[in-house]
Amino acid sequence: MEVLLIQDVTGVGKAGEIKRVADGYGRNYLIPKGLAVLSQPGLVRQAEEQRQAREKSVIRETADARVLAERMAQMTLTFQAKAGEQEKLYGSITSGDIVEELAKLLGQEIDRRKVLLDQPIKQLGDHQVTVRLATDVTVDLTVVVEREE
Repeated sequence: MEVLLIQDVTGVGKAGEIKRVADGYGRNYLIPKGLAVLSQPGLVRQAEEQRQAREKSVIRETADARVLAERMAQMTLTFQAKAGEQEKLYGSITSGDIVEELAKLLGQEIDRRKVLLDQPIKQLGDHQVTVRLATDVTVDLTVVVEREE
């Protein structure tokens, strides 16, 4: 059975692709869950147009992300925070704080989930933080945490 995938299906394909699957898998799982529809000639043409539009959109978003990455690569974010004797912060600098500061400097909102920060920053000093702007576009930011006077 040939089906047109409506959504990405792990191990089968991406949305907009036409795939040959086992009859039972298509009839009992993919179609009832709304993940695919039975392939028809009109749908094939429509799916191809959607795939091309999605590819153009991804290319445009990647180009925008590269421009933004160039701007961000030259930035250094500085935070003032209260700290104890061993240069340990009383609070922490989180990805939300980083995104807030970037929004002020860039004038553009960035999703906090794009800031790849394993743990909140809890020490004074310089820290490298990676921001993933698109699938293949990442930028490393320098975050400086200074003692608040």
